[in-house]
Amino acid sequence: MKRVFFLSEKSLLGSPVQLTWQKTLGNFLAVTGVDHTVKIFDRHGQKRNEINLPGNCVAMDWDKDGDSLAIIADKSSTIYFWYANTNKTSQMDSGMRDSMSFLLWSRVGTLLAIGTTKGNLLIYNCQTSRKIPVLGKHTKRITCGCWSTENLLALGSEDKTITISNQEGDTIRQTSVRSDPSDMQFSAMKTDERISTRESTISVVVGKKTLFLFNLNDPDNPIDLEFQQRYGNIVTYRWYGDGYIMIGFSRGCFVVISTHIREIGQEIFQTCNHKDNLTSIAVSQSLNKAASCGDNCIKIRDLADLKEMYAIINLDDENKGLDQLAWTDDGQLLAVSTQRGSLHVFLTKLPILGDSYSTRIAYLTSLLEVTVANHVEKELPITVSVEVEPNFVAVGLCHLAVGMNNRAWFYSLAEDSVKKLKDMEYLGTVASMSLNSDYAAALFEGKVQLHMIEGEGLDDQEERETRLFPAVEDKCRILCHALTGDFLIYGTDTGVIHYFYIEDWKYVNEYRHTVSVRKIFPDPNGTRLVFIDDKGDGFVYCPVNDGVYEIPNFAPTIKGVLWENWPTDKGVFAAYDDDKVYTYVFHKDSIQGSKVILAGGTKVPFSHKPLLLYNGELTCQTQSGKTNNIFLSTHSFLRNLKDSGPNELKQMLSQTLMLKRFSEAWEVCKLLNNQSGWNELARACLHHMEVEFAIRVYRTIRNVGMVMSLEQIKGIEDRSLLAGHLAMFTSDFNLAQDLYLASTCPIAALEMRRDLQHWDSALQLARRLAPDQIPFISKEYAVQLEFTGDYVNALAHYEKGITGDNKYQEHDEACLAGVAQMSVRMGDIRRGVNQAIKHPSRLLKRDCGAILESMKQFSEAAQLYEKGQYYDKAASVYIRCKNWAKVGELLPHVSSPKIHLQYAKAKEADGRYKEAVMAYKNAKQWDSVIRLYLDHLNNPEKAVNIVRETQSLDGAKMVARFFLQLGDYGSAIQFLVMSKCNNEAFTLAQQHNKMEIYADIISSENTTNEDYQSIALYFEGEKKHFQAGKFFLLCGQYSRALKHFLKSPSTEDNMAIEMAIETVGQAKDEALTNQLIDYLIGESDGMPKMHVKRGDHMKGARMLIRVANNISKFPSHIVPILTSTVIECHRAGLKNSAFSFAAMLMRPEYRNKIDLKYKKKIEAMVRRPDTSEAEEPTTPCPYCEFLLPECELLCPGCKNNPPYCIATGRHMVKDDWTVCPHCDFPALYSEFKNMLQSESICPMCSEKVNIVYLKKINDCTQYLKLEEME
Repeated sequence: MKRVFFLSEKSLLGSPVQLTWQKTLGNFLAVTGVDHTVKIFDRHGQKRNEINLPGNCVAMDWDKDGDSLAIIADKSSTIYFWYANTNKTSQMDSGMRDSMSFLLWSRVGTLLAIGTTKGNLLIYNCQTSRKIPVLGKHTKRITCGCWSTENLLALGSEDKTITISNQEGDTIRQTSVRSDPSDMQFSAMKTDERISTRESTISVVVGKKTLFLFNLNDPDNPIDLEFQQRYGNIVTYRWYGDGYIMIGFSRGCFVVISTHIREIGQEIFQTCNHKDNLTSIAVSQSLNKAASCGDNCIKIRDLADLKEMYAIINLDDENKGLDQLAWTDDGQLLAVSTQRGSLHVFLTKLPILGDSYSTRIAYLTSLLEVTVANHVEKELPITVSVEVEPNFVAVGLCHLAVGMNNRAWFYSLAEDSVKKLKDMEYLGTVASMSLNSDYAAALFEGKVQLHMIEGEGLDDQEERETRLFPAVEDKCRILCHALTGDFLIYGTDTGVIHYFYIEDWKYVNEYRHTVSVRKIFPDPNGTRLVFIDDKGDGFVYCPVNDGVYEIPNFAPTIKGVLWENWPTDKGVFAAYDDDKVYTYVFHKDSIQGSKVILAGGTKVPFSHKPLLLYNGELTCQTQSGKTNNIFLSTHSFLRNLKDSGPNELKQMLSQTLMLKRFSEAWEVCKLLNNQSGWNELARACLHHMEVEFAIRVYRTIRNVGMVMSLEQIKGIEDRSLLAGHLAMFTSDFNLAQDLYLASTCPIAALEMRRDLQHWDSALQLARRLAPDQIPFISKEYAVQLEFTGDYVNALAHYEKGITGDNKYQEHDEACLAGVAQMSVRMGDIRRGVNQAIKHPSRLLKRDCGAILESMKQFSEAAQLYEKGQYYDKAASVYIRCKNWAKVGELLPHVSSPKIHLQYAKAKEADGRYKEAVMAYKNAKQWDSVIRLYLDHLNNPEKAVNIVRETQSLDGAKMVARFFLQLGDYGSAIQFLVMSKCNNEAFTLAQQHNKMEIYADIISSENTTNEDYQSIALYFEGEKKHFQAGKFFLLCGQYSRALKHFLKSPSTEDNMAIEMAIETVGQAKDEALTNQLIDYLIGESDGMPKMHVKRGDHMKGARMLIRVANNISKFPSHIVPILTSTVIECHRAGLKNSAFSFAAMLMRPEYRNKIDLKYKKKIEAMVRRPDTSEAEEPTTPCPYCEFLLPECELLCPGCKNNPPYCIATGRHMVKDDWTVCPHCDFPALYSEFKNMLQSESICPMCSEKVNIVYLKKINDCTQYLKLEEME
């Protein structure tokens, strides 16, 4: 805090010091000590008057307006008055006989209350000079009191009572207190719902210990607040805010309490502000600050946040301590008296006066001191001491002007010195002043005086020395003005902005606004100007083209505007009010024309007045006489980019683009390193017509198309044409059209609309710009309308498109085709068909035909198809309208099977089956051909041939059904198999005992194993072993197949044995092979082995002879079979048979394979042959009774194959017949019975047989019939 002045104890002559500031204005300070005088000082410390008193001053007070100071002295009944306006004094006898002890002016009127030492009261009205004496108001000295805003007077006395009186002196309330009252104040307690702002509460300190609150609305319930003993005595207190009280205590603490009934008694805030003692507190409502003094320092806190210390003023020389504090009403000056009798006055709030010119600023740093600085140019600040406390400050290139009322002082500024030039008086009180390098312009009482700062008296410039605006004949008042390097600019109450060119000393421009112009703010060059009108709206005015552009979101609270002084940001300006700065950008050259945009807002600290804007940095003047720099939030990109995250970088990119800072935007995009950022920068360059920079950006992101497009237009000098191209590139086509039409090449608008297929707009433009293009645009428009289904308008535009010029024959044909199609679609079928027939295009005929077909106009559609040689389509449509004659004519040209099929169906329906068959053949519908041959033409041979040729499954089914109806089951089965209906064929064969036919057919087909298995199972059930074996073989069940082949009776060609060998060969199973060998050599049925084991070598030999006679069937087992046969024949005495088979073994191919233990014996048999042999016994054939050898299985008499015995291998005889109870195979009863006595196992099925269940069968006829069937 800056000290304004200091009064020593010598000038005040003693302690304690009383002081009081002039109310409202605060221009004077009344001070008194113990020297019987009251001294009046102005705010700069100059003594203006001194009032002598007969004794020490008891009390003094200023009236509400600060015009009169009233003083009372000890041991005197006189009241002294000093008048501020005249600097004169007067005296008035109070008429009271006792000494006066109290004096106080009313807060709202002209009443003065005076109390005496004996408790009497005088109320004096200085306006009417009326005195109202009130005797006996109190019984003892009146010590304190206060007025309310309703002119109620509260008084406190040493008689420990408090009275409340009206302005006539009548007591309306009275209460008593416990001790002496002091420091009485009127205020309003805090409530939930404030009904009125009446001051109904009296607060008073009682006995320096408690605070007594007396509510006039609730007199029966006063509140007595006590505080902690450690605080000490109450020194003083102050009400502030909404019912809060700040209380200072003698031991250095101050406490804040609330008077809200729910909070009363609670300390809202408490701090020990001073170490040893506290002597006074003061509150400034205008500053919203509280000050306390104690020890040897003053501490100032902000009422909005008491925890924060705002300032500390240390007075180290005042070792006796401080005494009283007093603030002026406006908060500018704070006076403090000391215990030793001196006085200090500090500047706590300075009038915010300042000005700027280019980057130079001038601002008030003390009441009589102005500082000029240029931080941008790094110039050292210059301090200028001025003679008066100024009301206005103005700075120019080399000059400073300060002034008050109608007078101004001019100073010349050098690098390190200041020279006073002159002072000048004007014809009225100066409202504002502006300077440039040579001239000053002062605004006063609706006029502006322009005059030179220096150089008066030069003859050549005499006429340019001074001029008064406006001219006498111009009946207007100037409300605002500004001075730039070249122009004086002012705005009037009639809404006119005048430009006066100083160089030529004449008006060069004027702009007429609808309402009066209140404020103007030109940019440094004067080429752009912001003005605020009487409605509070803001505008940017460009005198070059007389353009006016409204400023968006312009707050009515705006107080001023600063233009950016950074050379590259010419269009940026900031508008400010008390709380915020709004950054605006004037975009002069953009594809959308000139406009103003709001870039953003920045909060401004309390009591900061912006003076200068430079590169996003706002220099503000503060109340303390200093400057503070604030960075605008819209310029955050100027800080460290590299530390910013992606979201911050995106925000910075938006800022740079709004401010047209493309170089900075480039750096941000490099850090962002994403496509969207570069695209945004490129679009902004296009918007602001920065073509070269846009090319650079598009090259970076490799957008070849845009680079090439921009390269083609970058040399265009016509700004409207260039802007039109750029607007088109940004897809703003309406704007592009307007720009094209305003350019030197309006036809570009038409070309753009055609390219965009905006046909309505294109036609409108063509009528103005290129009528010869209307037919071609109409045709293209008609195509689009046709596509969207607007056939009426499409027809109209096709008709408009016809030129009738042979040069455009192809175009006209397309239009005529469109006319034909649209006529058909709209129902004018005759016109459309005629047009289509006349038109050379086949495609048109096809398209019109399709439209007619969809409209169910089949006759016309078919006619057009036929004319267009679309025979398939024509025939199809003729069929739909049942015109079979035309269909028949067209059939030779028709390739579609579908058409032939439809025709065939129609002919079939008409009963013309031969024609239908031909049509079905053309349609490749073979099933239908077969059906007709079978059902209607009775020609099964052709049907069968077609089935065999085409392999038609459905056809085969039909043929099968046909044969089934005829009873030809074999043929039916054959065709069912051909149609893959194997289950039906199987069932049919089963039902009609035609399984052999089915089996023969299916074995030649590609049949599944399941089918083979089902046949095999059928034959197995029928005991047809050969067929069962055959089909088990086909389905891969080799074991079961071999079993059935071995069960199969012998035939002349031995097919069963052949198939058994085939089965073993396919199975490649050793077990099956051995089974077959055993069977062939008589072991599988157990007979040879069993006979040998039982010593019956004759039976064994006979069985082996039967196998050896078929030795060719077993090429790989010849030697072992023959060896066994030779040995058993030799044992049985069948010498001749043994010799025959031994001789066979001696052949070279077998000789070396004979087992060594039998070889010599067999060789001896051959060397010494013995041909004696008994003949084989004979038994009758069971069929014909012919006697044949008992081991022979083929009867020469009846050619049958008699069944053989499973026990001996001999053929069966009727009178010795039995069967195995399990497998039902026949056996000779006697022989089987003998065998079961030694072995109870059936040699065929290997099942256990109980001899008890063995029955002799007397009638074996059924077994013989079964064999015949097989």
